[in-house]
Amino acid sequence: MDWTGLLPLLILAGGGTLVLAVGAIFRARSRNLLFALALLTAGAAGAAAALVTPALPAAQGLDLGGYARFFTFLLAAITFLTILLVRQYALARDFAGDEFYGLLLFGASGMILVAAATDWVIFFLGLELLSLALYVLIAIRKGEARSNEAGLKYFIMGAAASGFLTFGLALLYAMSGTLQIAGSLAAVLTYPESLPGVILALALILTGLGFKLSLVPFHLWTPDVYQGAPAPVTAFLSTGSKVALFAALLRFSWLAAPPLWSYCLPALWVLAALTMVVGNLTALHQTQVKRLLAYSSIAQMGYLFMTMLAVKEGGLAPIVFYLAVYAVMDLGAFGLVGSFSPDAADLDDLDDYQGLGYAQPWRAAVFTVCLVSLAGLPPTAGFMGKFVLFRAVLHADYVVLAVIGIVTVIISIYYYLKVAVAMYMRPEAAGAVPGADFAVRLAGAAVLLVLLWLGVFPSPLLDLISRLAMAFSLPS
Repeated sequence: MDWTGLLPLLILAGGGTLVLAVGAIFRARSRNLLFALALLTAGAAGAAAALVTPALPAAQGLDLGGYARFFTFLLAAITFLTILLVRQYALARDFAGDEFYGLLLFGASGMILVAAATDWVIFFLGLELLSLALYVLIAIRKGEARSNEAGLKYFIMGAAASGFLTFGLALLYAMSGTLQIAGSLAAVLTYPESLPGVILALALILTGLGFKLSLVPFHLWTPDVYQGAPAPVTAFLSTGSKVALFAALLRFSWLAAPPLWSYCLPALWVLAALTMVVGNLTALHQTQVKRLLAYSSIAQMGYLFMTMLAVKEGGLAPIVFYLAVYAVMDLGAFGLVGSFSPDAADLDDLDDYQGLGYAQPWRAAVFTVCLVSLAGLPPTAGFMGKFVLFRAVLHADYVVLAVIGIVTVIISIYYYLKVAVAMYMRPEAAGAVPGADFAVRLAGAAVLLVLLWLGVFPSPLLDLISRLAMAFSLPS
């Protein structure tokens, strides 16, 4: 066993346990200490993923190669930024305790297991660890009815999704005789008669993952949960869990045997088209910012799912690049909504954002850059991300799907910019907006720098991801 390859996971698990222990022992004075421990843990996990090269490319059931290390670093960075964005928010609402920071770190561990798993059991355990942490984090404000409702809805839908996923995994194991992801997805080459059963198993697995990824028609829980959860928790949910699951889906797609993949393509085409169209059209009518961003995240999943069809024809690197960009811009958008929010409730009505560009110029500017990037406008990273996605889809000859995607991107510009218009072109609203502490300002600066830097100089990251894609070999 190569323990150096497991170092990021060990750091996160150990850090989560330490946070819980410190919270239990020093409960009276532990808030700043817990924040520092959680931040240090996430930073150390990211540094270990970037700097420590494993002696072996795989452990039992886990990929330790460059692909897994990239996503481990990205997920640790998401956790690090979430902790920065949530500090002031959690302190003001009195839930910045050991259980909150501990669950964030354990949730990050689950994300990494999902992204790096080469065994279905490891994948399922990672997904359940992530889900259990999110159930509690969403409902962390025990006295807030909307937060409790969101937690209950996510729990019920998550339990249903896990049921579909478990049944699909059991059927896939029965058809293939192995729990190794690579072996099970290639079994149809050895046992052609198992193809119908394997297709049914993958349909059940895709149904379960469709709930988690908010794909249409499995998306109905998303706006209610995103609106009810604390805004920084929504940021963690909408970025970390989606990035981890897409890392796993890319693995599954890459490994699917050609006969099996040919049956998957029509279903992926329909899901991608529905998700892009429904997500964007529904967002047009929203007057509450968190629900608008929720439908926006559904649409973003559609763009990624569209490019999944081209994953075997050069689409892998564009998807990975856009996942990194999506994580930064969506994390920044939801995190800044939390920083604008008074203690009573999140700042959600569009009218409450009137004049915010003049009352809070720095944060409003960063928020606007996040919105512009989500819309895919230059010179932001979102523009470059969508450019490489659509180029890959057109290169794979999915012209009709690309046209649908381009039309929905044009539609989305309206609802993103109407938030910016409210902030800069309308008189200031009466409500008071709290100031930002150093942690929020630091996170905002990091988000702004990344979105503008990757919008102007995307080549270094694209080259790195392209090298990872070319060397993408997965141990069985």
